[in-house]
Amino acid sequence: MSEQEDRIFMKRFSLVIAGLAVFAILIILFSIWLGKQLQPSENPNRYAAKQARLAPVFDVYAGETGRAAAAEAAALAAAEVSAQVAFEGSLDGGMIYDQVCAACHTTGAAGAPMLVSADWTTRLGQGEDVLVEHAINGIGTMPAKGGRMDLSDEQVRASVEYMLAAIE
Repeated sequence: MSEQEDRIFMKRFSLVIAGLAVFAILIILFSIWLGKQLQPSENPNRYAAKQARLAPVFDVYAGETGRAAAAEAAALAAAEVSAQVAFEGSLDGGMIYDQVCAACHTTGAAGAPMLVSADWTTRLGQGEDVLVEHAINGIGTMPAKGGRMDLSDEQVRASVEYMLAAIE
């Protein structure tokens, strides 16, 4: 290659690099302008999470006023917990089984017993109360309440009763 060809190549290469740099700067400026045009909307879940992070870790109550405030706080906490019960507190064992338990108990995932009598022969001898306790607290690879901590103990019992009745 001659020196003239090298100069032409370098000139064209420099123009391409300069053009790409200008293009990148234009993209950056456009994205900044576009970002300023968008109005951020307040997400209620984000706001609630922020309030939860800013909430005090605990409260100190003293005297009669403190006892009344503590009782009120306990009542509010109990109301919140009861409002968070799964499936609106339904005790329909079949529905709870279909929504929560069936994922593992119809396929035998992670060793979960399927609804066939062969899988339950040793378990049935333990009694219904022990089976319910295992379902509530978890056993082996099964998480407590099937991984749905918003289920009440009564709902878990209803689903266990449904499963025991459905064993073939």
